[in-house]
Amino acid sequence: MERFQKFILLPFILAASLTGLGFCYSILDGPTNATVLAGSEARFNCTVANGWAILIWLLNTNPVLTVINSHGPIETSDRFTSHSYNNSQSFTSELIVHNTQLNDSGKIECSIQKLDGSSFAFLSVQVNGSLLMKNSTLIVKENTTVEVVCEALGWAPAPEITWMTNDSVIDKSRYVTQQSQGSNSLHNALSVLTLTPMNTEILTCLADIEALPNPQNATIAVIVGNSTLDSSYSEDSTSTWVIVLAVVFSIVGFILLIILIWVVVRCCCLKKGSTYENEVRKISIKKKTDDHLGNRQRGGSENQGYVPEEPHNTGQIPTVVSLPPMSTKFTVPRPDLHTSSAPKGRPQRHTDYPINPKKIRNVTHV
Repeated sequence: MERFQKFILLPFILAASLTGLGFCYSILDGPTNATVLAGSEARFNCTVANGWAILIWLLNTNPVLTVINSHGPIETSDRFTSHSYNNSQSFTSELIVHNTQLNDSGKIECSIQKLDGSSFAFLSVQVNGSLLMKNSTLIVKENTTVEVVCEALGWAPAPEITWMTNDSVIDKSRYVTQQSQGSNSLHNALSVLTLTPMNTEILTCLADIEALPNPQNATIAVIVGNSTLDSSYSEDSTSTWVIVLAVVFSIVGFILLIILIWVVVRCCCLKKGSTYENEVRKISIKKKTDDHLGNRQRGGSENQGYVPEEPHNTGQIPTVVSLPPMSTKFTVPRPDLHTSSAPKGRPQRHTDYPINPKKIRNVTHV
């Protein structure tokens, strides 16, 4: 009987022991889905009963953060941090994903490392792209049908496009929206609105995704034109062209002035360089002449009494014809020759002197 009672009490003892070791704790409240814009934060909470030992956060089945009951959170990346909240019956761990990226989208799981001890949610990261129209003002003629284009670029997912006119929603049958896949898993959208305005209208194009608190919008004013508006528009266009041409001609004139100044300065520099070379050449020639005269003076002593014969002007002074040379010898009659009966007298001495005796330059060589 006593043995039977022991077998009955054993399961209760084991159950109490397992409860004390933490095998009976469970997840009381798991994380919930979150949709955020890229670059912002995403937060997830997981609440477990007291007695837990370890809690692990996983993103797309990859562990990103671990919390140990006796130690606290173990953070291995700055992008994944946590906060903890305790009370008498439960423990709450909050996972914070910083600077979310498009590839962070996926499954977020909270696990307490036991059978059926996990809970998960989904993270959706969206990208807010750009929304634009080509013009902010459009002038059209009366009873003319026009197409207004609105373009959304770089969105994830593709945005929903709607149109409004003067704060009233336009029926979807009046516009067509086309979507296309862009780069880096982003999407583009092109919406074309067709209308025939009767009066001036303010058109608004709106693009919306779930993560945006308010749709992004772009506005255009459609003005029904008349002759006055057309003439003013043409005058504005003419004035714009005049201003553009004036600016262009000013720039061209300034460039030509700079080129002209450069050419003048260049020519002056070249002229100055040529004058300098001529002066150097003259000095060199003069130096060579002085050296030649110095060499000649060192070669011999010149007769300082010599006066060079200066040229005469043949046009003013008549040419003097030189007389034939006269013999300077005395003539003595030979005895065998007959002499005239003229009385003998003293023989005359004839000396032949030139009319213009030449001057001789004597140079004594040492």
